[in-house]
Amino acid sequence: MTRVHTKQPGQLQGRTILITGAATGIGREMAGLFATAGATLLIHYNRSAEAAEAVSAEIRASGGRATVIQADLGQPARARQLVEEAWQQAGPIHVWVNNAGADILTDAAPSLPEAERLQQLVDVDLLGTVHCCWQLAPKMRAAGGGVIINMSWDLAQFGMAGRSAEMFAAVKAGISGFSKSLARSYAPQVRVNDLAPGWIETRYARDTMPAAMRAGIEAQIPLGRFGLPIDVAQAALYLASDAAAFVTGQTLRVNGGWTG
Repeated sequence: MTRVHTKQPGQLQGRTILITGAATGIGREMAGLFATAGATLLIHYNRSAEAAEAVSAEIRASGGRATVIQADLGQPARARQLVEEAWQQAGPIHVWVNNAGADILTDAAPSLPEAERLQQLVDVDLLGTVHCCWQLAPKMRAAGGGVIINMSWDLAQFGMAGRSAEMFAAVKAGISGFSKSLARSYAPQVRVNDLAPGWIETRYARDTMPAAMRAGIEAQIPLGRFGLPIDVAQAALYLASDAAAFVTGQTLRVNGGWTG
């Protein structure tokens, strides 16, 4: 099941948006959708330079505006520096999406020691988000306002059995709580919300998840399917736009009705 981006005329016109981890997956879908809404995009990547350049080129070929920017968000100093570089390159940044996350589920990652896998999640997902936000939010407030969207996880609220799930829940619940506190710290100038996707067609779901596990999950989702990256991107577009002007400190669950 696939979807295509449809024009969102003027919804984000005149706004500069940085999406971390925008070279692939959900971040890539966000970048393409935001570009159709008129935004200027900064496509962040860590190691996927070729993929990031491809996203940027695709947006430009469609008449949009996009450039790439690199940083290892697992390094606190580099995460803070990314904010400064982005601001110097294209600022002010009107919307910032902390989408980047460590992959502990595919390729060789599952064979790594548990402590190492957990540390990767803490460093990239949680601390990367925190350090970007701490550097970014004061700048947005001084510039008159902005929007921050962080990425949580639906099952961080409900729980799921398994060691990987325990790791994700600990980290993503932290992001959700942090987002709510940050929203209070920087209101009313800066809106801060987090997205909590449920089961989405990511690389893990497509290539690694056992078929029996997937079938069991789909049977419990009221809408009868896994979500698509574009489903999450559409929710992010709402939070980034003026349609959500009275929404801050909230967790928006994108899960097809799944409740754990």
